Amino acid sequence: MDYQQVFAISSAGMTVERTRVDVAALNLANANTMQGSGGVRYQPLRVVATSVPASYATGTFGARFDAEMARAQINGTSTFSMPTAVVVPGESSPRRVYEPDNPFADDKGFIEYPGVNPAQEMVGMMGAMRAYEANVAAMNMEKTLVLRTLDIGGAQS
Repeated sequence: MDYQQVFAISSAGMTVERTRVDVAALNLANANTMQGSGGVRYQPLRVVATSVPASYATGTFGARFDAEMARAQINGTSTFSMPTAVVVPGESSPRRVYEPDNPFADDKGFIEYPGVNPAQEMVGMMGAMRAYEANVAAMNMEKTLVLRTLDIGGAQS
């Protein structure tokens, strides 16, 4: 695996974690909204991280990775995959709050807020930040190794 592959893998991981942070921030921002345009209540979102075969990767990285995968399959080692994220609607039920003076209250005086759990969103956001930092650390480690290799190669001249 060459250094560009490590950078691409770490970058894909950072993209997944950035998506998790973005979705958590969006859910938190809409936690106390009653309804949006057309009277539709905000539906909390969630991120599903999946792994796709490297052959689905784009750019020159995909071709190089496919060649590496072919070599790995010949040698009997496992295949490589890239992380990706999909944003899907969450399945939480609305939070009902008694506010009889609110103009949007139903006939019993209840308002339905999105089923966003702020504590759960914050914990998810912190976990995503830690995973993002781990991907940055992996990328920095690879950069250090590449620079060290260049230093060694330069010393031989």
